[in-house]
Amino acid sequence: MAIERVKQYFAQYGMEGRIREFSVSSATVEQAARALSVEEKRIAKSLAFWVHEQPILIVMAGDARVDNAAYKARFHVKAKMMDYDEVEKTVGHGVGGVCPFGINPGIEVYLDESLKRFDTVFPACGSSNSAIGLTLGELERYSGAKGWVDVCRGWREEAPSGPEPARTA
Repeated sequence: MAIERVKQYFAQYGMEGRIREFSVSSATVEQAARALSVEEKRIAKSLAFWVHEQPILIVMAGDARVDNAAYKARFHVKAKMMDYDEVEKTVGHGVGGVCPFGINPGIEVYLDESLKRFDTVFPACGSSNSAIGLTLGELERYSGAKGWVDVCRGWREEAPSGPEPARTA
């Protein structure tokens, strides 16, 4: 099972005890947020893509969506998510439990800027009913991230439209 693989991965750092397993599903952002009693945007979802023939994972905030133009500008190819049946074989974790820990070799991991709003985020741990709370520094370290990217939309607070309100002293 993939969760056992993730537990073994974190055991080398003495962190396997921080993995939380739930009696309910945490396969979607909404379900994970409910299981953890946190805001959906603090769920660190991992999406699997193909960049030419190379598999990559992008870990992003739960409220973020891939911005196709930004993705293409960064990776020089149109965003192409892995098909459902390719994910487990390629990454090592099935859909609903995809995370950047204990993955198959040869997969580059990137962290999206949408995560930088938070001190702690909650990625899955290889199964559809698990998660771990990590600081951004821990996420960066344990994911083996190649770097930070800015390829998502929908998470930035929009500036209010219209004139700026008058200030009083």
